[in-house]
Amino acid sequence: MTVTFRDLDGMSEFLAAEAMQTAVWGPGDKVDPADLMMVIAQEGGLAAGAFDGDKLLGYVFAFPTVTPGVQHSHRLAVLPEARNLGLGSRLKWYQRDWCLARGIGHVRWTFDPLRRTNAILNIARLGAEASTYLPDHYGAMEGINKGTASDRLLADWHLDAPAVAARAAGQRNGPTLDAPVVKRIAIPADFSVLLDQDPVAARDARLRVRVAVQAAFAASLVIRGFDPDTSSYLLT
Repeated sequence: MTVTFRDLDGMSEFLAAEAMQTAVWGPGDKVDPADLMMVIAQEGGLAAGAFDGDKLLGYVFAFPTVTPGVQHSHRLAVLPEARNLGLGSRLKWYQRDWCLARGIGHVRWTFDPLRRTNAILNIARLGAEASTYLPDHYGAMEGINKGTASDRLLADWHLDAPAVAARAAGQRNGPTLDAPVVKRIAIPADFSVLLDQDPVAARDARLRVRVAVQAAFAASLVIRGFDPDTSSYLLT
């Protein structure tokens, strides 16, 4: 398999990205319509995909913000059968190159703080950091998010930061930090399984992490690392 990365082109590819959202986030989850994504891309947003030939395996969708030089990254999706190829991180590095070529140095997005896979990608592999907690940000959701509050961390990805540049160059990939770790906050090893098997325990985990992270942020701590071995955020 030869995977290529490029901007989406033509309605058929945007329709494939629209369909992928249901495959990734489950039935009932609200999707971004293909025509809206296409227009946003035409007006300065990013809609790029990972392709095996003509087949879309994953995509990233982002748009400009009111702040010059700052982009909001709204969706990143990879088909379940392609998740062993590292496409999530490769799409984000494509996004970094795309943004830097256009004078964009800061990308923001939200992610569920209890999803270990997302924490590994966003914090450990990409070098993003977080200092904003958004409780029940989207309200009640469907699909894989059904039955849990939609709490989110706001990731800040400073594209020229030393930690990000080092990871982009392949010189760092993991929980190593440039400052001492002041606090660790553990999350479930697999929140999806916990939510399915024990909703009460999943609710308790949500509230425990919410209280701990909000208190840490109030004390001016910042999430700058994630340790996969202990499923713990590292705050400095």
